[in-house]
Amino acid sequence: MSPDVDLTAPTPGPHPVRTGLLRLDQRVFEAVAARTWPGADPLLPLLSRSANHGVLWFAAGAALAASRTPRARRAAARGLASLSLASLTINTLGKRSVRRPRPVLDPVPLIRQLKRQPITTSFPSGHAASAAAFATGVALESPAWGAAVAPVSAAVALSRVYTGVHFPSDVLAGAALGAGAAFAVRGMVPTRAQLTPPARPRAEVPALPGGEGLVMVANIGSGTSDRVRALCDALPDAEVVECEPADIRGELDKAAGHARVLGVCGGDGTVNAAAEIALRHGLPLAVLPGGTLNHFAYDLGVEDVRDLCRALERGEGVRVDVGRFTSGGQRGIFLNTFSLGVYPELVRERERWSPRIGGWPAGVLAAVRVLRADRHPLEAEVRGRRRPLWMLFAGNGTYHRRGLASGRRLDLADGQLDVRVVHGGRRPAVRLLSAALAGPLTRSPAHAAVQVGRLSLSGVAPGTLMAFDGELTETEGELTLEKLPEALTVYRPLPGDGLLP
Repeated sequence: MSPDVDLTAPTPGPHPVRTGLLRLDQRVFEAVAARTWPGADPLLPLLSRSANHGVLWFAAGAALAASRTPRARRAAARGLASLSLASLTINTLGKRSVRRPRPVLDPVPLIRQLKRQPITTSFPSGHAASAAAFATGVALESPAWGAAVAPVSAAVALSRVYTGVHFPSDVLAGAALGAGAAFAVRGMVPTRAQLTPPARPRAEVPALPGGEGLVMVANIGSGTSDRVRALCDALPDAEVVECEPADIRGELDKAAGHARVLGVCGGDGTVNAAAEIALRHGLPLAVLPGGTLNHFAYDLGVEDVRDLCRALERGEGVRVDVGRFTSGGQRGIFLNTFSLGVYPELVRERERWSPRIGGWPAGVLAAVRVLRADRHPLEAEVRGRRRPLWMLFAGNGTYHRRGLASGRRLDLADGQLDVRVVHGGRRPAVRLLSAALAGPLTRSPAHAAVQVGRLSLSGVAPGTLMAFDGELTETEGELTLEKLPEALTVYRPLPGDGLLP
């Protein structure tokens, strides 16, 4: 034994700062217990119980999703994802790391106490973590919905101290962990605001107060009635034409003959037809998303009637690129994507089944049927080299992926075709999946990706199926894809006060 060790020395006691914080925690807990809050005795215990196992937040998420607006659905999904991460963290790390006992209930009036007391450790509060995670996740996607959810979240957190099941520090730590989980989810899956494309190049477009001069053609086959009514309420001077899918092109042509601004409400195929006619007549285009996917409108930054009306009334617009394909005597445009190979076959199968079982189930069934079918890859000559291809995809603009988010375009006027090729070979399903996961600018024996302004393909058999913006047609010989830089003028709301960033 070392002679320097003094066995008579006193054992160090608790750290004075920690002791002081615990005493403060206890005092605040007792102060809350001693105070009477008008109307809180029946409400807060009920609210606390409703948040058990996240039931309250799952119900709130379902209510948000039922609003049928893209922003609300994304907010609900982000809130629930944040809640799930917070709960996982609390239950696997938090509760096991700090085994703090629950408060003694003596100071808490009996009417406030929960009928079933929790048996887990006290630090941190899982209810506070879930409440803060859901509210923060919702607010990061939609500040307006976040403001609506925040008071309920705060009340749930307060209820845990009010009912005597947590100390105040438990609640504060849980809330901090919950908010951190929401920001962690945002790091993995960026919000829509983080992915909004730059508002450039700015286009001079007429401001239309009340909508005078706008002719909006709506595809009623896309289920656009609610949006059209909202547009009519917001822009009473606009002319609105509702028509069946088969009449879309004819009505768009008529509208272009006397419109100051051509408007369209429908899915990507309908918007494609409107863009072609707007280009031919030299008109600016106003797009109101009304389909299932609405890739062009969403990448543009127009999600609903409010976005479009703001741009129309202020005269805010940009110029965007257009993709064009030429095959024999056939010519067409695409605003989103063009593809050959497996994907057009999947689109055909999906259109065959969707009237019977609905869009999303039809998409899953189509993918299974197409990938399981016994077929040979497409043969084409690309850049002077003939090769078998399972799929050729060309995007109008470069598709980016951040974190785990699906690909989006951050610049609709970059002058590039985002070309991705999945080479022929064994196991097409594995090759297609690996290409989808690999992202842009990859090269491997299975797939490759490049950005070009023009692409020529020869050796494609006439009659080969091709898809553009969800529409199907057949090739008529050699195929050329090219960009029309900044060819189309479209309305879109500009950030802030309308000035470019």
